Amino acid sequence: MEISQNNNKVTVDETGSKRVVVMSRTVSICDLILRVLALLLTLAAAIVLWVDKQTKIVPIPITPTLPSIDVAAQAKWHYLSAFVYSMVSNIIACSYAAISVLIVLGTRNGKTGFVQIIFVLDLLVVALLFSANGAALAIGVIGYKGNSHVQWNKVCNVFDRFCDLVAVSIALSLVGSIAFVALVALAARGHQPNKSDNSTQTVST
Repeated sequence: MEISQNNNKVTVDETGSKRVVVMSRTVSICDLILRVLALLLTLAAAIVLWVDKQTKIVPIPITPTLPSIDVAAQAKWHYLSAFVYSMVSNIIACSYAAISVLIVLGTRNGKTGFVQIIFVLDLLVVALLFSANGAALAIGVIGYKGNSHVQWNKVCNVFDRFCDLVAVSIALSLVGSIAFVALVALAARGHQPNKSDNSTQTVST
């Protein structure tokens, strides 16, 4: 027989022993805060990158004896596949964070199946964000410094605002990925067995 009392569950077995089990909270406040934080950060990273574009007048030399020709050049995020990957990854992470918040709030009974699925999905989102941020960061470094070995000139001295917003987007996405890492660590800690077994008390009647 099971009797619920506040946050405790009292079970009585066939021998008449009464066991009081202190039930853990089904919805962790820390988990919800981290998921909302990850949602906002990845959403902000996607928005910053989405609106990032800049047009500059760039002088193009034709010959040493002729004057340069001024050409309007544009920098947009979808011109580089690494930034497209970053955009898609942040949108996926943001959408997943919103859905997982609803799932965590709706799953009040704390079913093990849902917990394990969310744990695996959190791991996948961590891997997705870190790979996307690494790719975008590599392109950003080349944009700031160039690469003399392959004769790639830096472009951030021209498109300074564009590069600054890309850096902001990457920073926001990195913090969002750290929030997902914290969720994975929190879930892993919650799955560890409690050696002290303080949550269970047995009272003989």
